Amino acid sequence: MPYDASLDKQVFSREWGNDNQKIVVSVHSYNNGPKKLQITREIKDREGNYNFARMGRLAKEELEVILPFIQEAMAVM
Repeated sequence: MPYDASLDKQVFSREWGNDNQKIVVSVHSYNNGPKKLQITREIKDREGNYNFARMGRLAKEELEVILPFIQEAMAVM
């Protein structure tokens, strides 16, 4: 069965950003299935548009900011 974007529901989302990037913590449910946590990083290109980037490692500052978002997300799961 191929992925169907209309079945993917976002039930929670919080984001943090600075001048050149943002990190989004969200919870999704596909086809009314179990709720799952997603953490993504987006980086600005030269034109100022955000593009998906590999999450990779987190700096301490980033972790301190998104940890409360993760705890909020757990409350809706």
